Amino acid sequence: MLSVSPSLRYGAVVVAFFAIASRGYTLVNDFNSANWMSSFQVESIPDPTGGFVTYLTQAEAEADGLYKIEGNQVYFGVDNTNVISPNGPGRNSVRLQSNAAYNNALIIGDFAHMPGSDCGIWPAFWVVGPNWPSGGEIDIIEGVNIGVQDQMTLHTSPGCTVNVGTQGQTGTSTGDPNCGDGGGYNGCAVVDYVGTSYGTAFNSVGGGVYATLWNASVIQIWYWERGHVPADVTAGAPDPARWGSPAADFSGCLFDTYFKNMNIIFDTTFCGSWAGAVWGQSSCATVDASCADYVARNPQAYADGYWLVNSVKVYQ
Repeated sequence: MLSVSPSLRYGAVVVAFFAIASRGYTLVNDFNSANWMSSFQVESIPDPTGGFVTYLTQAEAEADGLYKIEGNQVYFGVDNTNVISPNGPGRNSVRLQSNAAYNNALIIGDFAHMPGSDCGIWPAFWVVGPNWPSGGEIDIIEGVNIGVQDQMTLHTSPGCTVNVGTQGQTGTSTGDPNCGDGGGYNGCAVVDYVGTSYGTAFNSVGGGVYATLWNASVIQIWYWERGHVPADVTAGAPDPARWGSPAADFSGCLFDTYFKNMNIIFDTTFCGSWAGAVWGQSSCATVDASCADYVARNPQAYADGYWLVNSVKVYQ
């Protein structure tokens, strides 16, 4: 998922990294239903990935029931009731950015539901720095159309080339190891082939937890199904040294140079430069020749196009 231009970004509180690894991690933010709406900005902006989407204001999203607190969970999703014009601006959705930004952190996201694996959809949970790609981007959860695997990707300015770290990884590296190639657009990716890491399959097991650690020497991402989350994570005392090989283990780059002042982002777009670009390579094209036409005319396809968040915790 690509970032927005600096002129579109909100002012951010930058949280510096002072934790010493041997002393463990300290909880600095616990985003949950009690404080979520005061901790994230709703970004009503043009989609930087060229998607067939209209990102609503907070007032619009709340009025349409697309952004709300449900019990002790946070819900945000896409319009799944209105047939719209394929020549219009696109289907209504919600994009969020955290007020706080971070330099090195351990982010643990607990999700009961993410948007399902549906033709045309492109959801993402990611972190991004200013002046893209100079501040870096880490895509933690991302996929398109009817995909069932999570793709974890780094995007940087030129010069950050990665390899698999010493802990190894359960995912598979794909494409270019130079995260800055193509002006940062290409990215360096790892695909998690665990069958429940993304979309409809993730939801079928009651969701799960993603943990992302980045510091000067590594960027690592773990995924656990519901019921298999490590006890130390559940207890609020995370210890990555006990978790075994991550799904993605990026090493070999001076990460502090390429990743800084990172905000947390959630968004769900449609078509655009990924879901739309690969439309013809999937079975979705047998249903409709055009991604935008399908998205416009089939709102019912996106009844499961929503995030349901238990919490996002940031440790340093």
